[in-house]
Amino acid sequence: MSEQPSSSQLILEERAEKLGKQALASGLIPSFAVHYFPDSWVFYIPSGNQSEPLTPEEAYLRLKKLVEQ
Repeated sequence: MSEQPSSSQLILEERAEKLGKQALASGLIPSFAVHYFPDSWVFYIPSGNQSEPLTPEEAYLRLKKLVEQ
């Protein structure tokens, strides 16, 4: 049985998703995808020709850095 994500985890996931949408709208990234699972979200942000799965923490930090530049 999978556990429900904690509220702080959900907040982080939602913030990463919001930053991804901002980066996409600003033209900082060409695409952005999130796979939603019951216990976590997996983020895909292209880097060159590849797109590796990122944890919410990794996605948040990477996107925050992009948006704040």
